[in-house]
Amino acid sequence: MRWIDTYFPFTHPSFELEIFYQNEWLEVLGCGVVQPAIISNATGKDPRRTPGWAFGLGLERLAMVLFSIPDIRLFWSTDGRFHNQFASGDMNVTFVPYSKYPPCFKDISFWIPKDEATQNLLFHVNDLNEGVRDIAGDLVEQVELVDEFVHPKTGRTSHCYRIKYRSMDRNLTNEEIDLLQDRVREFARETLGVELR
Repeated sequence: MRWIDTYFPFTHPSFELEIFYQNEWLEVLGCGVVQPAIISNATGKDPRRTPGWAFGLGLERLAMVLFSIPDIRLFWSTDGRFHNQFASGDMNVTFVPYSKYPPCFKDISFWIPKDEATQNLLFHVNDLNEGVRDIAGDLVEQVELVDEFVHPKTGRTSHCYRIKYRSMDRNLTNEEIDLLQDRVREFARETLGVELR
């Protein structure tokens, strides 16, 4: 296991607990100290005297490993093809996938802005993940960094993310995903402050 520094919008500092399992690091817990302004606004108390600690345990991720479930979106499904594979108390279940529909892949590339004073990048992938899921909902299966480039002359950093769209119960059309991808690009430009490529 390992603790890593990370970013969450409501805590600072923030950490994730990851477990090394089957040659991959699996995130199982996010946590951090609640931002003082949130404590103050919610309780009216001095956050220095009443600090807060927030955490979220990734039980779904542990169940994914235990039952070989490939996609976290399935836990929010109302589809009986998922729920009927499990019975209370039965731990000897291996999930049988049922989506026969192909994924649709779309890439988004952008330059990441820097803080001029500290030279820190002003971007975190959690913000992108959250925005993509807000826009496309359950149609997003995965957001993955596929390329990172630092320009040798300017020092600017570019990321390319591949978004994997897939429906569990129907074929997706390129036209509908293009519309969602346009909204993702607009979100990245306007909200995240990146320069699209």
